[in-house]
Amino acid sequence: MIEIFYKQKGQIQTSSNLLDLDELGFDDVLWVDLFEPTGEEKRGVEAFLDTTLQSRATAEEIESSSRYSETDTTIFANTNFLIPGPDNYSMEAVSFILSEGILVTIRQVPLRTFTDLQRRLGNMSKLFPTGYHILVAILENRIDLDADMIELMAKEIAQFSKRVSLGENVNEDFLLDINQLQENTMIVRENIVDKQRMISSILKSDKFPRDVHAKLNVIIKDIGSLLNHTNFSFERLEYLQNTVLGLINLDQNKIMKVLTFVSLLFMPPTLISGIFGMNVKLPLLDSNWDFVLVIAVMLLSVFAASFVFKKRKMMN
Repeated sequence: MIEIFYKQKGQIQTSSNLLDLDELGFDDVLWVDLFEPTGEEKRGVEAFLDTTLQSRATAEEIESSSRYSETDTTIFANTNFLIPGPDNYSMEAVSFILSEGILVTIRQVPLRTFTDLQRRLGNMSKLFPTGYHILVAILENRIDLDADMIELMAKEIAQFSKRVSLGENVNEDFLLDINQLQENTMIVRENIVDKQRMISSILKSDKFPRDVHAKLNVIIKDIGSLLNHTNFSFERLEYLQNTVLGLINLDQNKIMKVLTFVSLLFMPPTLISGIFGMNVKLPLLDSNWDFVLVIAVMLLSVFAASFVFKKRKMMN
């Protein structure tokens, strides 16, 4: 699907017809958003801009040379956008191409960052005179959404910490939930660092208008704050994980202590039964009370062992 945003009579208009590009000039078009584009749509945009659009494989490359590059007339940039799921986060590569002040975006999934901005464009045309300004607005929106996700994760971590403080039962599932939060925190951090690298490259470029640099510098500062926040969240999760592991070890030690106590408690009766069960003639076993005598000795040994353990506080 293609969405063309262009200037007309001081307003920003939209069109979903590829053929409209032939009737529009470079000075009119601001942004061409390609969502799951067809081959025909990509070829039409390439012909209009006289450039080659990047493939999905190139957009997903992690090498710095594939993340940002420039030619004499065109800027190519790729970055990942976070997609929150019910349990975990995933990342989707988005390509940005800037040529003659026209922004082209290529994506394969619907993104809130784009839909929110597209709703605003019609009423705020003066704020977006070129595709450069639209790109900066997309990055601003994305960082704001990332900040919201980090805040939600911080609340989740606080809830887990509260559950531990209240003495709730912690088990392997609880530990797995913490591990999932750690994974999500790492994904968010990688995503933010990716934006930081892209914006740093933009600031070094002489192709971007100077009036967007102030906003880009603010975004860089915001990213620095978000990175500090994710680092703090990760440290809290590590501390929480260690606390939970310590509590699990304490529970296991209590269980082992009980098992050890029971084993030691029944060791004397086991020894006695072993002795009296030998197939040899033993003293004191020539009467009808032999069985009662053996049981009495066994019970006496159990009570004696219990008394010794209690005296030495081994049962606490």
